[in-house]
Amino acid sequence: MDHHLLAIRVFNRVVETGGFTRAADSLGMPKATVTKLIQNLEDHLQTKLFQRTTRSVSVTREGECYYQNTVKWLADLEQMEGCLTESQNSPQGVLRIDTGSGTARQLLLPALPGFLERYPQIQIDLSIGDRVIDLISDSADCVIRSGPLADSSLIARRLFDLDWVSCATPAYLARHGTPRHPCDLEQGFPMVHYRHPVNDRIHPQRYVERGKEIAIQQRYPVSINEGNALLAASLAGLGIIQIYRFMAQPHLERGELVSLLHDWQPPPEQMYVVYPSNRHLSGKLRAFIDWAVETFH
Repeated sequence: MDHHLLAIRVFNRVVETGGFTRAADSLGMPKATVTKLIQNLEDHLQTKLFQRTTRSVSVTREGECYYQNTVKWLADLEQMEGCLTESQNSPQGVLRIDTGSGTARQLLLPALPGFLERYPQIQIDLSIGDRVIDLISDSADCVIRSGPLADSSLIARRLFDLDWVSCATPAYLARHGTPRHPCDLEQGFPMVHYRHPVNDRIHPQRYVERGKEIAIQQRYPVSINEGNALLAASLAGLGIIQIYRFMAQPHLERGELVSLLHDWQPPPEQMYVVYPSNRHLSGKLRAFIDWAVETFH
């Protein structure tokens, strides 16, 4: 690749990731190479693009202006090159996807053979976890996540709705009784709460009555920051959980869990496939997004 074009691409990644080390990691190149390319670009432009200290890197006003212009130019260039390449070849290459553990185990992985049969030249690198990643710095092509889209630089395609269910084992209910109203949960029913994997905050169980939300967060024997483990805790009889219905459904059908308070569950959440708006929609990514919408919508 032409060194000047490579330097521009590297510069954009440093801006997007917020640092030389993270840019180097996401591009798979040595940090020294990234540093040298940025120095050469600054020498060529005779402009300082970054303010560097031993602890931080920040883009200058001139650098921000240069980024706003080059990011659109690079996107247009990639779009043009992609159209030429895709007209001659079927989608191919490595596609990096991130999603939650429950979504991967029960939805994506069972359906994935159909995608790979349709697109045999695409390889999937799947990252799994409940931690919400940064698409740019973590070098993911897309993520499959639920909830509102907080970052306006991302594009989301809706896949399906996620219903909630509260549940516990029959043995638990025989020992503690069955709650008939959300407020009953505050009367000594052990509960297992979900703990956010990033900020470590406890998510209260949410119930809706006549349009008013009731949040239940009482003393708990266990809190967990991963969805499959939350489900396992309830199956072990540790307490009542609130979880996406698709995760609990096989156990509900087998009678291993019992649905509770179904008339008070909160509104469904939406599941999306999300990707950066400033990145060229490659053939492999476009193929996956279209397949996911077709398969899960």
